[in-house]
Amino acid sequence: MENTAIAQTGTGNNVNPKTAREWAQSNKWKNGLKLSLYKHVNAVEFYKQYHNNKAVWDKVFSYLREQNLDTLSAGKHPIDGENAYASITEAPSKELDKAGWESHRKYIDLQYVIKGKERIDVIDINKATITKPYSETSDAANYTAEGASYIAEPGTFFLFFPQDVHRPNIKIEGYDVVKKLVIKIKVVN
Repeated sequence: MENTAIAQTGTGNNVNPKTAREWAQSNKWKNGLKLSLYKHVNAVEFYKQYHNNKAVWDKVFSYLREQNLDTLSAGKHPIDGENAYASITEAPSKELDKAGWESHRKYIDLQYVIKGKERIDVIDINKATITKPYSETSDAANYTAEGASYIAEPGTFFLFFPQDVHRPNIKIEGYDVVKKLVIKIKVVN
């Protein structure tokens, strides 16, 4: 009963993991978006961030629905001022030893491979070792870690919250150039 009340009031600060997983899997938040969310997303954090900043998240998902991502040019594209913006890159992925681990505090990363494939590694921040402390200017800290690996390809997007240390852009044999979208979504506490 308590979780139903939380969902109805729109605040996500006290959601339990089961409620969050069920909500994420329900796809109600997609509002017609055809892309899939990667299955190991931090559902509790997604629930909290979405419900505490619904208007911005809805603009992000609307942007993904309405844009022809294949034809978007490289560079920065506005979505909602500094609350959410997209960056498109079309570049070679990196060899494993050149790809770095990172996390962000101010922005959530929504990462989506438009064309090609790449590997993305993820681990909880508590299991990673800081190699370069957080910089307010770059909104990034760097790490060493060993995490789970995923193949990022068209059709599925990834969400990385402040506690998700991630290592994107890892080259997969046969995919020399990858066109990728990264949407930065402001973290709400």
